[in-house]
Amino acid sequence: MENQIEYYTETGKYRDRFDQALPAMSAYTAFRQGVYKDGALSLKTKRLIALACGLQAGCTRCVQGQIRDAVAAGATKDEVMEAVSVAVVMGGTAVSAETWRVVKVLEEIGKW
Repeated sequence: MENQIEYYTETGKYRDRFDQALPAMSAYTAFRQGVYKDGALSLKTKRLIALACGLQAGCTRCVQGQIRDAVAAGATKDEVMEAVSVAVVMGGTAVSAETWRVVKVLEEIGKW
């Protein structure tokens, strides 16, 4: 089974190349950076919401990156698991089928 963080890092290089080839992506990058600043919601809370949304959307890179970023923003394993539980309630078996990835990423970053 592949290393989830390595997969995230490697595929990110291709996403970055795509972004560089399409100048309009700079506006999206600026928007994304603005969204993840502390505001009425903390960065940690926003990352946990994004994790649940990523699971719901079936976005592998979103799940991998948002777990890593949520933990970096101070989220605990229990907080990650609660955010994931909300996604499972909303998305059912399609989301539940990807919960293994959550465990694997948390293991890889030493939080499981």
